[in-house]
Amino acid sequence: MNIQWYPGHMTKTRRQIEADLGQVDMVAEIVDARIPISSRNPDIDALVGAKPRLIVLNRADQADPAGNRAWAQAFQAQGHAVLETDAKTGKGVSRFSAVSKELLREQIERWRAKGQVGRPVRAMVVGVPNVGKSTFINQVAKRKSAKAGDRPGVTRGKQWVTVDAGLSLLDTPGILWPKFEDERVGRHLAYTGAVKDDIMDVETLACHLMDDLARRYPDALRERYKLELPRRQEEQDAVAYGYELLKAGAGKRGFLISGGEADTERMARILLDEFRGGKLGNFTLELPQEMEK
Repeated sequence: MNIQWYPGHMTKTRRQIEADLGQVDMVAEIVDARIPISSRNPDIDALVGAKPRLIVLNRADQADPAGNRAWAQAFQAQGHAVLETDAKTGKGVSRFSAVSKELLREQIERWRAKGQVGRPVRAMVVGVPNVGKSTFINQVAKRKSAKAGDRPGVTRGKQWVTVDAGLSLLDTPGILWPKFEDERVGRHLAYTGAVKDDIMDVETLACHLMDDLARRYPDALRERYKLELPRRQEEQDAVAYGYELLKAGAGKRGFLISGGEADTERMARILLDEFRGGKLGNFTLELPQEMEK
């Protein structure tokens, strides 16, 4: 299942980010706390370079708390500041200004020494599509300044948002990269909706998600769908095992088509909707020790 999605406007976005970096003091990189590896564009490190970085673990409320702690420690060890947020409800967002100014504390002292008292901090906000950038900015600004949506590709042009006299944000369109070298990255982005559903086989994607959850969080499947997880056969790959679970889930929910056959397509869409909506539980599908795998 090789997922590729790189609309032409993303090439323009990359150039735009490079051109605008000189106008900002720091970069706030929004990642999905459930998939911090897959929701980080590997090009961003090269683009941003040594510019001070704040990693915002967004949707932290939908991630495993133990996973959030592990990722916060990992990113801090790399020299980045970290902030856990839930942009949808605003949880944690109020700390953004303080955390940003602490990250730039030495720079702000240099400004003061030069008589630039009150100079606003300018932060560029970057991230892959549908990771919650615009919603995050609107929460920080306490008003609807950035266009937001629940589908990828809503923000198309850069937008400056003045939060207050001491902070300005530069919103940028979500940017993916031309090729996912690891198929897991494409799948994980698709699980969370960062890649459009209409470019993939939803049933195959749901089979992979069932398999991933069975490996990492089997109790969630047992509780939500009343499933008895069958023993994985040696010859079964992820799709085959996941399809078995998908059929069982459809049966439990009463999703049947003519002839009493399980409606696995309907079950696939329900699974993805409930995963994305947080109804299945709190999951972290990637951990720091998996970064080099």
